[in-house]
Amino acid sequence: MEQTLTVDCRTSNTQLVNKSVDLLARTLRERSNVAVSRNGHGPAGLVLDVQPGPGTEGYRIESGPGGAMRITGNDERGLLYGIGRFLRGSTFGENGFVPSTWRGSAAPEKQVRGMYFATHFHNFYHDAPVEEVERYVEELALWGHNALAVWFDMHHYTGIDDPEARAMIERLHRILKAANDVGMGAALVLLGNEAYCDSPRELRAVPNRGSHYHVELCPNIPGAMDLLLQWRQEVFDAFSDLDIRHVIIWPYDQGGCLCERCAPWGANGFLTVAREVAGLARRTWPKTAPVLSTWWFDSRNGAPGEYEGVWKAFARKPDWIDALMVDAPGGFPRYPIEHGAPDGMAMLNFPEISMHRMKPWGGFGANPLPNVYGERWHDSQHLLDGGFPYSEGIFEDINKAVLAQLYWQPDRPVMEIVAEYAAYEYGPGVAESVTDVVARLERAQQHYVADKDTLKNWAESTPDDTVLYECPKIAEPGQPFERLQQAESKLTKQARQAWRWRILWLRAALDSELHRSGGRATPTSERCFEELTDIYHAARAIRTVAPPTRQALKRHLREGRW
Repeated sequence: MEQTLTVDCRTSNTQLVNKSVDLLARTLRERSNVAVSRNGHGPAGLVLDVQPGPGTEGYRIESGPGGAMRITGNDERGLLYGIGRFLRGSTFGENGFVPSTWRGSAAPEKQVRGMYFATHFHNFYHDAPVEEVERYVEELALWGHNALAVWFDMHHYTGIDDPEARAMIERLHRILKAANDVGMGAALVLLGNEAYCDSPRELRAVPNRGSHYHVELCPNIPGAMDLLLQWRQEVFDAFSDLDIRHVIIWPYDQGGCLCERCAPWGANGFLTVAREVAGLARRTWPKTAPVLSTWWFDSRNGAPGEYEGVWKAFARKPDWIDALMVDAPGGFPRYPIEHGAPDGMAMLNFPEISMHRMKPWGGFGANPLPNVYGERWHDSQHLLDGGFPYSEGIFEDINKAVLAQLYWQPDRPVMEIVAEYAAYEYGPGVAESVTDVVARLERAQQHYVADKDTLKNWAESTPDDTVLYECPKIAEPGQPFERLQQAESKLTKQARQAWRWRILWLRAALDSELHRSGGRATPTSERCFEELTDIYHAARAIRTVAPPTRQALKRHLREGRW
C-alpha cells in the first residue's frame, strides 16, 4: 500500500515555497513511492512554515503535537534548505520512508555558497538535455547552494546575433532561470576585454604570455572601450529579466593586454575596463554585486606585483566593486593569506574541483577529494564570505556537497559530510562502507591517458599490449570495488540505478580492472568508459572531458585535438 505524507504548508504560496514542496514530493515519490498530500484531510505528518528566528537562510526542525514534524525556515530559502536537511536525514525504502530524526537549528556562516558551471568542451553542462541540467541545479539547491554562475564565452561567435551564440544564450538563460526558481541568485562571468572572433584587428590587445584567443581588445585604443561596453550591454540585455546577483569580471586565463598603457594588466588596464563594466552591470541590475577576480595574478599569465597593485588601489574600498574573487590553480594564493583583504573587503574563493590528479577530467568516473579540499579550505576559510567552485561536470558531485557544507559550517569534518552524502544517496546501511571507499579512492587518484606519441603509435598499429592508461597510485585495487559490490545488494532499486551510484561504482571497477591489466584496454574497461560517456552525454566531448574509450582516443588523434 502506498504511503502518504500529509503536508500542512502554513506560509504564503509563493513560487519558491511551491517549488520547495514540489522538490520534497518528487524526492519522496521517486525514492520511496511515497505520495505527498498538501494541506489534505487528516492530521499533518509534516508542517512547513516561515518565521524569523533561525538566522538568515537558516531553518529549525522540531517535533510537533501528535508526532508531526515541523520545518520552519527563517525565510523562504531557509525553508528549502530545511527540507533538504530533512530529506538527507531520512531513510528511503522501496515502498515507504522513515522520516529524519534530526532535530535542531542551523544557519549558514558564509553568505555566498555558489557553483560555477563551465558550459564548454561538450561536457555535461554543454551537451546534456537541458532538462537534466535544470534538475541538477534543483538538487544542488537542496544541499544549500544559493548562487550559480555561468560564462557566455564570446570568442566562438561573430556577434550576439550569430545563431550559435543565440542558442548558447538560450541554454544559459534556461540554466540560470532554473537557479532563480529554486532561490539561487544567478551570476554572469565575463573576461574584462574578451571579444568576438571577428573583432576589429586594429583594436586588438597585445597578447599575454599565457592563454589568449588573440581577438581581445585593448581598452586604451580609441573606440575599443565603447565597443566592449556595447557588447557587454547586449549580453546583459539577454539576461536582464533574471535575478543576477553577481557579475564576476575576470582578468585571465585568456584575456589581458601587455601594451605599455595597460601593463601590468591586473593592476592597471584590467581595473580600467572592470570599473566601466561594473557600472554597466549596476545600471542593468541595480541590486547586483560586481566581483573582481584575481585569477592568475602574479603568475605565468599575469605579471609580478598585480596583487600588491590592486591592494594599493583598494586601500580604501572602492564604490564600484563589492567583493574580490581570490584563488589560483593548485590552491589559495599566499599574498591574500599574508596581507588579508584590502580595507576589509569581502572575498570569495574559486576552488577547482574537477581536474586534480585526473585527465580526462572525470574520465575514469567519480573523483571524490574531500580531504584535498578540506585542507585547502582550512588555510583560507577565515578570510572568505563564500565562493563559486569551478565544475566541469557531474563526476565531482561529492566534492560539491563537501564545499556546500563547508560554506555552511566551516569547521565541519569533511568525512562527516561524505557520510551524510552516502546515507542520503545510497542508504544509511552502506554509508560506512561507502565513506571508507571514498577515502581509499581519494588516496589512489592519479589517473591519466598515455602520452600522444604512445597513442599515435597505438592508433596506427593497434597492438593489444599497449599501455593506454596510467594509474600509478592504485595500491589496493580490489578492496574498494569488492566493498561496493557487497554494498550494492543493500541499495534500493532507485539508488542502485542512479547515476551517482554508477559513477562511483565505475570508478572502483576501472581501478580494479586497469590495475589487473597493467593499464591495457580490456572489454571490461571499454564497457565502463562507454557507460560513463552515456551518463555524461559526452559523445562529442573533447579529450579533456571525454571518457577515454578506444574510439574516443582515435577520434581525438584523427581530429588533431591533442
